[in-house]
Amino acid sequence: MLQVDGLTVIGLTPVSFEVEKGECVTVAGPSGSGKTLLLRAIADLDPAAGTVTLDGTERNGMTAPCWRSLVTYVPAVSGWWRATVSQHFADWENVGPMIEALRLPPECGAWPVSRLSTGEQQRLALTRSMCRSPRVLLLDEPTSALDAPDTETVERTIEEFCSSGGGVIWVSHDAEQRQRVSGRTLIIVGGTLREQSA
Repeated sequence: MLQVDGLTVIGLTPVSFEVEKGECVTVAGPSGSGKTLLLRAIADLDPAAGTVTLDGTERNGMTAPCWRSLVTYVPAVSGWWRATVSQHFADWENVGPMIEALRLPPECGAWPVSRLSTGEQQRLALTRSMCRSPRVLLLDEPTSALDAPDTETVERTIEEFCSSGGGVIWVSHDAEQRQRVSGRTLIIVGGTLREQSA
């Protein structure tokens, strides 16, 4: 599905790995080791050499907006540039089921962004990204501000995304979470990305 070959990221030796259809791969490593930089490079948000392909199509073979709609980066802290929540969605009327699945009230579309807690922002940012129908999600600590019930809800949502054929790369500091959501973890040690042994 997603193939990364010789991707060069600041502070890391060239990175190569793949994510199969329906697979969630987690990424671990100390703070500052390059996990976020790796996700941003895959999403083509920062300059990087190397090859990244999706279903055999090279990233360089499509426009950056098209690539990012298919391989979507969800940062730990999302950007909000309009006054209300619903203004950040192309079709708010059809977002209802996903909003409710993530334990958010239907009326939150009318809320001013300034009212949102960090955890609400994280769940809404995930919803906003999934509304773009991505093939791959690049998740950067998507539950860092969530309590246990909301974390469980997000994990279940991502499991359903993978069951439908999506691929996920999930950065998480939580070892127990990595075990729950993925059977495979990549770890950054001393600037090198390697497969974590079982």
